[in-house]
Parts: sequence; structure tokens; C-alpha cells
Amino acid sequence: MEFTAGKLLDKIEYPSDLRKLKETELPEVSKELRQYIIDVVSKKGGHFGASLGVVELTVALHYVFNTPYDQLVWDVGHQAYGHKILTGRRKVFDTNRLYKGISGFPKRSESEYDTFGVGHSSTSIGAALGMAVASAYKGEKERQHIAVIGDGAMTGGMAFEALNHAGISNSNLLVVLNDNCMSIDPNVGALKDYLTDITTSHTYNRLKDDVWKLLGKMSKFGPSAQDIVSKIENGIKSSLLKQSNMFESLKFRYFGPVDGHDVERLTKVLQDLKDIPGPKILHCLTQKGKGYKFSEEGNQTVWHAPGLFNKDTGEIIKIVPKVPQPPKYQDVFGYTIVELAEKNSKIMGITPAMPSGCSLNIMMKAMPDRAFDVGIAEQHAVTFSAGLATQGLVPFCNIYSSFMQRAYDQVIHDVALQNLHVVFCLDRGGFAGTDGATHHGAYDLAYFRCIPNMIVSAPLNEEELRNLMYTAQLDETNAPFSIRYPRGNGVMTEWKKPFTKIIIGKGQRIQNGDDLAILSIGHIGNYVIDACKELEKQGIKAAHYDMRFVKPIDEALLHEVFGKHQKVITVEDGCVMGGMGSAVIEFMADNNYTAHVKRLGIPDKYIEHGEQQQLHKECGFDVDGIVNTARELAGEKIIGKTMVG
Repeated sequence: MEFTAGKLLDKIEYPSDLRKLKETELPEVSKELRQYIIDVVSKKGGHFGASLGVVELTVALHYVFNTPYDQLVWDVGHQAYGHKILTGRRKVFDTNRLYKGISGFPKRSESEYDTFGVGHSSTSIGAALGMAVASAYKGEKERQHIAVIGDGAMTGGMAFEALNHAGISNSNLLVVLNDNCMSIDPNVGALKDYLTDITTSHTYNRLKDDVWKLLGKMSKFGPSAQDIVSKIENGIKSSLLKQSNMFESLKFRYFGPVDGHDVERLTKVLQDLKDIPGPKILHCLTQKGKGYKFSEEGNQTVWHAPGLFNKDTGEIIKIVPKVPQPPKYQDVFGYTIVELAEKNSKIMGITPAMPSGCSLNIMMKAMPDRAFDVGIAEQHAVTFSAGLATQGLVPFCNIYSSFMQRAYDQVIHDVALQNLHVVFCLDRGGFAGTDGATHHGAYDLAYFRCIPNMIVSAPLNEEELRNLMYTAQLDETNAPFSIRYPRGNGVMTEWKKPFTKIIIGKGQRIQNGDDLAILSIGHIGNYVIDACKELEKQGIKAAHYDMRFVKPIDEALLHEVFGKHQKVITVEDGCVMGGMGSAVIEFMADNNYTAHVKRLGIPDKYIEHGEQQQLHKECGFDVDGIVNTARELAGEKIIGKTMVG
């Protein structure tokens, strides 16, 4: 499918082409760029609202700054579609997020214009500061460094840490604050209110208009321009309302707020800011989904990544299945935590800025005083949960597996070391799909398994998820407890069954078999169930064990496995290094068993984006991969020693 660019956009392969245009042509470029994003994303899918909201800002940044020499860092990258299109990737933009296509996020190996790989939030200021300090060290005094960060990402602790450092560095750094009151869900917290105070202050805005009129004339001041700026800056410090003092107190020069959709004015402002030394913040007001009627007027959370849609009517295209479908695991979590909380007044729900993504929004609506969105702040989410637990409450802290990596020290130091009763629900365990390597939950089984006091589990299906959640909240459990499950749908249409306590550390034998044993953990065990059926058709009888727990691991079950089988396959949708397969091999070695163990899982490399099934196949643990591995293993003879794959 080919997509047609507008007359001006068609001439732009790289920002150097953009800079050949007149400033008066930039509104038309912005219009064509916005339409191109709408055309492609409506047909191919992807993130949507964020990139529409920064179209003019993207055009202005690449027009004013000499990218890629001047280094532009995008935070998270949801908003970088226009950037990709203007930097040599327009003709392949329709492969965005598709298997073997371009990444949905900035990626250093993809383009020299992607100065820093991103996917998790709040990293842009620190990265750009590092680049700025390096440039100063190398004597590159004219090189510019720009971090574009949303007000949602600004709530992350790393952003504040970087601001604090940058303020004393005197580095050539410009932070562009893209303020639209949204990340994926509406922003929360004091910073949101603070920015609102700035943008609605009549006194501030009258002064701001006067300041920008002067800045617009800077080029006329010649050599004394910096003296004028200094006087303006002093005037700001002495005259602004107290609300603006946060950035000033961090020794940043604060400018704005400005209309982030006025591309001609943005270019003038950015040109002026290039001549002001030291760390600066430009506060831009934007609207997520700008320029597309249905995203402007609709639910902005839905239009963050709406899937395919009819660009003319705004109708989101949904394939209606002919038969009832299993629910998403996240929804099973969302409804189950409410069901449990109705019976257990100690239960609280916590998420770092993903209430709709993890379905905690169900509890937030039903029990608003017991469910908390703490903003993009995974570390705080964990320690806040630990604080709740010290007072006898049972917090369910729901964090995507890949985002939990950001709070690892808090899990160890604040929860496990103190043996606090915090339940970690890790959504997006395994491959996250088209979001790619930055979002895959590859490591949680391994990085939680090595933590003392931690219980590490993964359900085979929706019923097991409910029962693990039920077990985790019991007073007798009273320990850190992690439950990981994948993105997407489960396998049961009738999943809302009465709760049953699961014995911690107890797995189950799904079926008997004499030729080999296959051990699985979590949802991926459903592939094993299908593989065993196929193997039986081929005359191979495989025993299947659902381990349920990586820690404590079911030693009785493993004694059964190694007491009977010389050929064993482990299957997990996590990293093979340190995961469930490693735990099985450790048990085998510690108990002097001899067997050929073949581990299937995510290999020791970063796997790129694609549909989950495509990535499972690439890594060899889809149904066909399991069948082929079993056939190869079934034909081998054991030569009196341990063989490990």
C-alpha cells in the first residue's frame, strides 16, 4: 500500500531539505505532515495522539536546529512519528512497528537522527545533559542539545534528578516541556496543578507577552543581546508569581508558556533561545491529537493508540469475533482485585500511570479511596506500597514487567529485605509485541527469582491468575509475592470461578508421558498443551508439568520428573539465562540427576518488535518449535552425563 505525501512534504527527505523552505511555508508542511501520520496510522496502526500533538514543534525543531549535529532527544518516543518521517524514513514509515519494519520508537541503530534510544519515560533530560557535557569537554561550543519531554514524563524521578544536575552544569541544554496534561491516561499529581497555575495566571501571562515581544527583537540588539536577556531574566525573577519559581530555583531559565501549534512563532522563539547560554526550559502548550477532529473531541486515552480506524468517520475498526473470546489477562486482574477487595478491606491498588493499561481503572472507579495512580514513578510506586504494607494493608502493585526494572532496588531494599506483604502483579510478562525490545518483559522471572523472601509465580490461564491473586492476599501468605502474566487474551471464556487457594510452591502434572517431559511456566504452557497433542499424533508421548512457581520451585514434582525422564524440555516466555530452565538445571545438579535438558525461551539477545506469535516463532518456542525440539530430543540417546541445551 502506497501513501501519498503533500507537495511540500514530498520534497523533504531530510531536515536539510526542510531548511530550504521559507518560514511562511512551515504551516503547510505541518498540515501535510499531520495528514500523512493520519493516513498511515489509520491503515497500519500505532501510537497516534502524541505525535499529532507535536507536529508543529517537530517541524520547528528540525527547521531551527542543525540536526543531527545538534542533538535532539525525544522522551519515550510516542511523539516521534513526525520526527521519523522528516529524517529519511517517510517511504518506509508504513512498516512502523511491523515485524522486520522500523521501530515505533527512536532507535540509535536505525538513524543518526535518533540520538538516544527510548521507550521508557523520563530519560531525555539526563541523556541530553550527558551529550551536552561531552560536547563541552570536546570543545564543541556551538553544538546544541534539546530534550523534548512531556509533562507526564516530567513526573518521573529521573527527570527531576537530571534537572537538579543540569542546573549547576552551565551546559548548553534546552528542555522543551510538551505540556498537554496527558501521558496515556490523564496526568496526576502536584506538578500537573503547578503547570496549570502557570498557564492560567493572568499576571504571569501579561508579563510573558511583554517578554516575548522583547525576545522577538533580540536580533536588533547586536552584541548587547545577552545583556538584554539578562535584564529580562532578572525581571522575570523579580516579577513572576511564586508558581514559576520551581524551575528558576533549579537554575534554569524559564520561557513560556507558548502555543505549541504556532509553528512560525515557535521557530522565532527557538532561534532566539539558541543564543542564550546555559540550561533553559521552553514551556509549550499542546493538545494531544491536535488537528484530527475525532481525537480532539474524543477520549484521548483511546486515541493514544487506537488501532486501525476510518480516518473519514473516526470509527475505530474492531473485528467482532463470531464466538465468545477469552478476556484479556489485564481485565481478569482488574475485575478480580475488586472482587477480592470487596471481601478484604486491607487490599489497596497501586499503578504508576497505567490505570487503563493494567485495568486498575476498574478499581479506581469502584473504590476511589483504595486505588492510586502515582504518576510515572515506578520506584515510588514500590516504596509507597511498602509503606502501606508496614501498616498491615495488602497493596497490589501493578507494574508492567519491563517498567518494574526501574524499581528493582526498591523491590529488594524496601520490600523483600523487610519481608513486607506486597503483591506485585507484573503485566506484559514475556513479549509485549509491536512495542519491541524496550517493552518486552523478558527478565522478571530471572531478576525476581534471585531475591530472598520473594515468591515468584505465573498462571497458566485466567483461573490460575484469580487463584494466585486470592492466595497472595491471604494473611497466612505474609510475604512479597509476584504474579506475572502476558499482554493479550487468555484461553478461558468461563473464567470467573470460585476462588481456590493454591499451595505456594506447588505445580501440577497436566498429562503423563513416557518419552520425555516438558516443563512450562505461565501462559506459554498452553502452547505445550497443543504441542503434546501434536506429538501424540506422531507417536511421541510427552509428559507435561505446569510448574506455576519458579520460587519456591516444586521439588517433589522435579524429583518425579528426573526420577522418570532422561529427556526434559523447559519452556518459558522469559530469558533462558537465570529463568525457570536455569532453576530446573540447578535442582538437577544439586540432586545429582543426569538428563538432557533443553531450555526454550528468550535467548541472550534483544528481540525486536512484531506480533507475539511471530516473536515466539523466531525464538523457537511456538507450538511448532516445541514439537520440533521434542522430536529431535526423543530420538537422542543419553550418554551417561548431563547434557544441557
